[in-house]
Amino acid sequence: MRSGLTPVAVKSIVFTLVTVLATLVLAATIRNGSGGGGEFTARFTDATSLNEGDDIRMAGVKVGAVRDIEVADDGLAEVTFTVSDEVAVPAGTTLELRFRNLVGQRYIALQPPTTPAGGDAIAPGHEFGVDATSPALDLTLLFNGFHPLFRLLDPEDVNALSGQVLAVFQGDGASVDTLLESTGRLTTTLAQKDAVIGQLITSLGSVLATVESRTDEVDATIVTLQQLVSGLAADRDTIGATLDGLGSLSVSVADLLDEGRAPLQESIVGLGDLAGNLAESSDTIDTLLANLPGRLDALGRVGSYGSWLNFYACSVQGLIPLPEGYTGDLGVEPVAARCR
Repeated sequence: MRSGLTPVAVKSIVFTLVTVLATLVLAATIRNGSGGGGEFTARFTDATSLNEGDDIRMAGVKVGAVRDIEVADDGLAEVTFTVSDEVAVPAGTTLELRFRNLVGQRYIALQPPTTPAGGDAIAPGHEFGVDATSPALDLTLLFNGFHPLFRLLDPEDVNALSGQVLAVFQGDGASVDTLLESTGRLTTTLAQKDAVIGQLITSLGSVLATVESRTDEVDATIVTLQQLVSGLAADRDTIGATLDGLGSLSVSVADLLDEGRAPLQESIVGLGDLAGNLAESSDTIDTLLANLPGRLDALGRVGSYGSWLNFYACSVQGLIPLPEGYTGDLGVEPVAARCR
């Protein structure tokens, strides 16, 4: 048998060596890009989505990397980063936290002053305070501000405008023209709604003018309302007790109606019978009411002498029952002058 390496083994060894070499080169590149250079610190009010290893850029070129992020004692985000020794950080440089892409990755941009501040470059070990740093743009707040305008646009236009706004705020000046074009289309859409918007503004102006002309009444209403609320607050215990009492009263009334339902129904039925009897005896009732005044006058004369009845029996009339039946009309005629 011949000893030696087969072609497959040779290919495997070559592949392994190339892979290891490429890994070493990549590791060296990463370490040189993130670990070398002078070290600086910066304080941000908000460092959301910034991670260790993110880029430090100047004029769009990577010059360093973020080394560490932690929360300081004063509640600010303290970021430690490195800058290549070959890059000088000019005096007056400020730091801005920017979006790296649409998925939310960030990087720190070193912004030299537009007018050279003079003096020596910033040395490693320098700490940038919050007055020299700017947090990333709050896109949620920004796009919420555009929400009333987005209602008038198609979803595709909203997505395009959002991406262009994001690109502009990331420092991509080439997108300004496209943004202005989209803004022009937006204003055109708003112009088409000019009549509605004008009517709304006119109506709102009329409402405000009316309110302004009645300032005294509005002030008095507010003061009175405040007094009413204060009075209700002061009497809250009494009001609470009253509400409890109303609850008890409603329960008692419900019990009373429940217990008196059957007797009340019987009384209503009896009242109907009484009304029927009175209707059938209407002639008798009319006669009684017609003779009642004279009878009351005579009764008044009888009792006018005192708390007794003063009268004389002047005559008696009646029927006497006999075995054969009742006799005719018998009676004693008045004989005294007082009975005449």
